[in-house]
Amino acid sequence: MDLNEIRKIAKDYMDKNDGAHGWDHVQRVYNLCVNIGEKEGGDLDILERAALLHDVGINEDRKNHEKVSARIARDLLSDYDKVDDVVYCIECHRFSKNMKPETLEAKILQDADRLDVLGAMGIIRTMVYTGYVNRPVHIPGKKFSENYDGKSETAINHFYEKLFKIKDSLNTKTAKKMAEKRHQYMENFLEEFFEEWDGNR
Repeated sequence: MDLNEIRKIAKDYMDKNDGAHGWDHVQRVYNLCVNIGEKEGGDLDILERAALLHDVGINEDRKNHEKVSARIARDLLSDYDKVDDVVYCIECHRFSKNMKPETLEAKILQDADRLDVLGAMGIIRTMVYTGYVNRPVHIPGKKFSENYDGKSETAINHFYEKLFKIKDSLNTKTAKKMAEKRHQYMENFLEEFFEEWDGNR
C-alpha cells in the first residue's frame, strides 16, 4: 500500500472527531515527523506511515486509542516489511501512557505528537476540546493534580498538569529546541489570562 492510499484511509478515520484530534492534527504531526526526522536521521519511510496512522483508533476507543491504532496499522500494513517498527512507534506515542521509546523513529513520533499540544496550537486544541467535553475553563483556587491520568478538570489545570511538563519529556534535540518557544508562548498566554480573569487589564 503506497503512502497516498494510507493517507486517504487515515483521513477517512479522522474525519469524525472532537475538533482537537482530527485530520489537521495528523497532518501537523506528519510534517513535524518529517522535519525532525530529516534533522535527526530517522527512517522517513517508517515515520510517515506511523504519523498518518497514529490516531486512527481514537473514535473507537479514546482511552486506549494507541492500541487500537496500532492494531489497525498492523492490518493495513500487513505486507510492509517494517510494519513492526510502525506499530511500535504508534504504541509509544501517548503522553498519558508514560512510555519511553527505544527506537529513534518512536522517539520522533512521540516528540512530534507532543509538540502539537504546545504553543498556539496547544492553546487552541485545549480550548476546542474543553468546549467539546463541556468542562470549565477555570475554577479559581482549584488545585492541580500531581499525577496526570489523561483528564484535567479545567482547561487551565490542563496546562499545569500536562502541557507545561511536555518540554522536559521530549527525546530529540530538534524537538527540545522547537519546544522552548512554544512553551514560553503558553506561559505568556496564561500570564495575560490571569490578568484579564481578575479584571486587571
